[in-house]
Amino acid sequence: MHTNKLANPGPLGLMGFGMTTVLLNLHNAGFFPLNSAIISMGIFFGGLAQIMAGLLEYKKGNTFGMTAFISYGSFWLSLVGLLLLPRLGLAEPTDASVLGIYLALWGVFTLFMFFGTLRANRVLQFVFGSLTLLFALLAIGNITGNHALLNVAGYEGIICGASAIYLAMAEVLNEQFGRKVLPIGEPNVNNVEPIRAAA
Repeated sequence: MHTNKLANPGPLGLMGFGMTTVLLNLHNAGFFPLNSAIISMGIFFGGLAQIMAGLLEYKKGNTFGMTAFISYGSFWLSLVGLLLLPRLGLAEPTDASVLGIYLALWGVFTLFMFFGTLRANRVLQFVFGSLTLLFALLAIGNITGNHALLNVAGYEGIICGASAIYLAMAEVLNEQFGRKVLPIGEPNVNNVEPIRAAA
């Protein structure tokens, strides 16, 4: 029987997420103002590339990967919408407190996704754990108007994005060389209790 091995779309989605996250959070940390590089990256790599990766994860039957990549791709597109729609005269600008609620909702979603990584590799756990923290810092910073906290969130976001870039390249290189070139901390699934539904 003829079978075709499907490529792993995970590194594409992780790079789209990681590189866009690093770029935006360099801005949040105060290194440069919001500019077209961030917006373009948000549309084409953080947004569209992640959605494409999610559709490919669907083809592979990976519910977690599909949900993560399509959701965060949509996050980047919606964030660009928050920035551009008011400038185009199509919507009112978003208040900082409403932006904080928007980010808090994404933080809740990410926390649940983090629980879904507990039987995955350690780097993926770090990506989602640090992303949960990032959304919390950004939400609190926007709701309270604490600009110092938003700067701290920028540095934390750089670390989060860099961890996703590392995982993406580890998956590419480890597959390419057929061995562990970059470690990702495979968990001992025998020591992890499965999540059980309540009776």
